[in-house]
Amino acid sequence: MKSKFAVLVSLIAIAAAAPATAQDLHACIDEACTLESILPQDAASGTPAADAAAATRYGRWGFDLAGMDKSVKPGNDWFDYVNGSWVKTTQIPADRSSYGAFAVLRDLSEARMRTLVEGYKPGDAANPDRAKVATLYQGFMDEAAIERADAAPLLQRLAPVKAATTKDDVAVLMGKSMGGFGASFFGPGVNDDAKQPDVYALYLRQSGLGLGDRDLYLDPKFAPQVVRYQAYVAQMLGMANWPNAQAAAAKIVALETRIAQAHWTRAQSRDRDKTYNPMTLAQLQAQAPGFPWAKFWTAAGIDKANRAIVAQNTAFPKIAEVFATTDLDTLKAWQAFRTADDIAPMLSKRFVDANFDFRSKFLNGQPQQRDRWKRGIGVTERALGEAIGRDYVALYFPPASKTKMDELVGNLRIALRGRIDGLPWMGAATKQEAQAKLANFSVKVGYPDKWRDYSALQITPGDLIGNVERAGRFEWDYRRNRMGGPVDKAEWGMTPQTVNAYYNSVKNEIVFPAAILQPPFFDPDADPAVNYGGIGGVIGHEISHGFDDQGRKSDGKGVLRDWWTAQDAAKFEAQAVKLGAQYEAYTFEGLPGVKINGRASMGENIGDLGGVLISLDAYHTSLGGKPAPVLDGYSGDQRFFLGWGQVWRTLFRTEALRQQLVSDPHSPGQIRAINPLRNVDAWYKAFDVKPGDAQYLAPADRVRIW
Repeated sequence: MKSKFAVLVSLIAIAAAAPATAQDLHACIDEACTLESILPQDAASGTPAADAAAATRYGRWGFDLAGMDKSVKPGNDWFDYVNGSWVKTTQIPADRSSYGAFAVLRDLSEARMRTLVEGYKPGDAANPDRAKVATLYQGFMDEAAIERADAAPLLQRLAPVKAATTKDDVAVLMGKSMGGFGASFFGPGVNDDAKQPDVYALYLRQSGLGLGDRDLYLDPKFAPQVVRYQAYVAQMLGMANWPNAQAAAAKIVALETRIAQAHWTRAQSRDRDKTYNPMTLAQLQAQAPGFPWAKFWTAAGIDKANRAIVAQNTAFPKIAEVFATTDLDTLKAWQAFRTADDIAPMLSKRFVDANFDFRSKFLNGQPQQRDRWKRGIGVTERALGEAIGRDYVALYFPPASKTKMDELVGNLRIALRGRIDGLPWMGAATKQEAQAKLANFSVKVGYPDKWRDYSALQITPGDLIGNVERAGRFEWDYRRNRMGGPVDKAEWGMTPQTVNAYYNSVKNEIVFPAAILQPPFFDPDADPAVNYGGIGGVIGHEISHGFDDQGRKSDGKGVLRDWWTAQDAAKFEAQAVKLGAQYEAYTFEGLPGVKINGRASMGENIGDLGGVLISLDAYHTSLGGKPAPVLDGYSGDQRFFLGWGQVWRTLFRTEALRQQLVSDPHSPGQIRAINPLRNVDAWYKAFDVKPGDAQYLAPADRVRIW
């Protein structure tokens, strides 16, 4: 099931992680929020053997020396210098479309969750949350029952779609899909109001595309993807016994292409000023009259909202017109397909295989389906993530990690404070506001202080699809019922077992779940230089989001307002555009014409550059004026940069890389490893990078933001 609350760009994370239902609001720190061992599977036990495996893999001071290729000159190919031997000796697992440091920790987190979940009992009256987790997971693992049911759960949910006799009925189905199965042309969600951060508000965002991004429909380079998508739509409709599946599929793709033509681009949708457009229901009806808004409003359960903050406001009339000018049968077929596509991964093998063949194998190049237990953990974690997280941190998050993180964050605060004061291009008034914002940063490490209450969620043995549906609606009800109410400042947007981190611009907070606080990102016993290059760079990345091209639009209290002088904003923008041009210059083998979108990836690229600079300063602060030791012939600064390069070791299948470049705001790991460093003077000094080296940038060409 797909979340129906992906509406706000106020939370920026370091990866694009596979978020739990409520977390689709977050962009993330690694490549693809659906990404993916160096560690063996049995290293998931949390035993000393697991720790030894990690220590062996990452050497005696936290860096994998064996993974380097020292025959490569650092200034010619930094990624290969740091990770070349690892690249040569590592294969992407058959059940992955990409692989790297994040995947290692996700494998570990996944295996640890399996240990926990398979130890729970469905009848555990003393711990109802564990009982619900066990019941849901075991329902997914009961293949025999799922095969017996075959298409029945889907056909049951398609009955109301077939019964629809008017377009109003279709709008009602779209509204009822919130938190459930199916889809809508418009995506509602509830989040902190960007201009009143203490209150929850309703947001509305463009939606309706089965391929996700408009460019996949409109750019001729992706015509093969559209052709294959139409075949998949027809296949899924045929399996759902929908009449005239082939003809209906062609009409659905034509419909979605019209929606894509109305959609804003990814770069346009990042603009926090332009996507803040409050409207009452009456105003929305007047602006986009082709859609039955009142019917949708009531069916989605958002009728108590007296207004919505509309994101892509100029797209809404066009999308509403598409709805108004599309025949009823095509709208019904579209809803039927989107419902089948949602449920397919949890149905019988023929549905699972069809969905996998298109979504994973064709679009992302993943040769092999993931083991059933892994998929089961994913379904269960999305539904009951904090129920698992409570036990996860008790077993796998040592208190020493939180203590060390507090020290790291403190030093990064000092570093950014100094950098702001020393910026030659920023005026005094803007600096004062920036310092006030930094002073108001809050930090969350490890796990939440209070846990979600799942007592109202009904999980029933033998009803997998119903359980997943109820879990989605439980989450949606939890969120929509908060509209207009006070914001819960203690709430987390990720579970502790999530390998990611994020910045929330409206709460002005940075959050680091327990699962990312492990090697190669962080090890309390590792060399400080490597920790600062790894998790320190992540911390700096998230802090920098508060001052990137969109994060800078919120003040220290999280209010969306312009606190920059026009002169300072212009200087910042000039450097940001210069940075974007650097990223757009990269080419990728096997993908002619497919490049990084410098504007769409702007915030993440600024975050990486700021993260490196701030963390390097913080590392120097941590030395307390003493010289850094030399370890295995590497200076402190060299080890810092090696640590940064190591966390971005990544391998992609060509198809997955294409998807990343087209639809994700994060640059590929290979580029994140090097491009920030090309703008850092200390990197040139540390590795004697000089003119003539392939990755050398002249001082005048280096971006100077932070």
